[in-house]
Amino acid sequence: MEVSIQPVKTKSDLKKFIYLPAEIHKNHKTWLPPIYKDEWAFYNPEKNKAFLYSDTVLYLAYRGKKAVGRIMGIIHNKYNEIHNEKNGRFFSMECYEDDEVAHALITAVEEWAREKGMEKLIGPLGFSDKDPQGFQISGFEHQTVVATVGNYDYMPRLIENEGYTKKVDLHDYIISIPDELPILYKKVYDRISSRNSHRYEMVEFGSKKELKKYIIPVFRLINEIYEPIYGFIPLTEKEMYELADQYLPILEPEFVKAVFVEGELVAFVIAMPEISEGIKRSKGHLFPFGFIHILRSMKKSKGIVLLLGGIKPEYRKNGVDVLMGIKMMESASKREMVTLESHLILETNKPMIGEVQKIGGKLYKKFRIFQKDL
Repeated sequence: MEVSIQPVKTKSDLKKFIYLPAEIHKNHKTWLPPIYKDEWAFYNPEKNKAFLYSDTVLYLAYRGKKAVGRIMGIIHNKYNEIHNEKNGRFFSMECYEDDEVAHALITAVEEWAREKGMEKLIGPLGFSDKDPQGFQISGFEHQTVVATVGNYDYMPRLIENEGYTKKVDLHDYIISIPDELPILYKKVYDRISSRNSHRYEMVEFGSKKELKKYIIPVFRLINEIYEPIYGFIPLTEKEMYELADQYLPILEPEFVKAVFVEGELVAFVIAMPEISEGIKRSKGHLFPFGFIHILRSMKKSKGIVLLLGGIKPEYRKNGVDVLMGIKMMESASKREMVTLESHLILETNKPMIGEVQKIGGKLYKKFRIFQKDL
């Protein structure tokens, strides 16, 4: 049967769009379902304010009456204006290993973007760098974790067949947490702590109540230091509070570290337990019992995943990263965790990659954002 492309128009269409990946990946052992409550919010213009400054389209691919693929097109007008670009984006692309379906999906978004005056299509890339980015291109044997994609290994080939080439790669490192920190790390930590004890205040948290008042300052610092990062768009104050409400319930205070200088926040790092097993058991549904699986997974987890982190430029070579890194490892060690995952680091971020490698980080997954001139 021929492939047809249909725009998502109804709630029934959107439901099919959201749940199609679960069917495509039903035999994919390392795939991680999304939290469907978050998926419904992400694709809802009334809840996701990114729709206010973006043009979007959702398409489903069909063979006969069966949905066999999906894709989202995004034109981030705000980002294009700031960076003087005419780029469209493709996102949420899923299909079976079928060249005809992949061609129909990406061609539909290309035509849509071209009609909107765009000169290039880039992706997979969502509204911001906080959405899952790229297609995974290596490390397929490892479990997908929160906030990353978990595509089949054929997806990069399908998109390359359509004339797409590398835009940029993102690296994911795994770090073994030692039972006891090496003497070298201790010496560096003691030297930095002693030298800067009058200047740096390391803040750790024992409860969510203590943490709550620092969430907004963290997002404000993110706006300040993430500006050069590819795909980043500054958060509005309203978005900061919405994200704070979204993420505070799942954060464990012991895995948040902050550094202040004379009362000013200059650095932070946020991590969370690796909870893929709980999400898989819940099948992505929090209710009626899914949240119990996720909470159990959080408590039993043997690894942590870095979510966000940053240091003001003027403090980046003063050992602040060492202070936070060692404190994070100490907290993980107390929970008998054995690994720390770096999450995605742009391949161009050489200083960050260097720091991860210094503490034994090994590259174990790579993701790629593709591009094509229209």
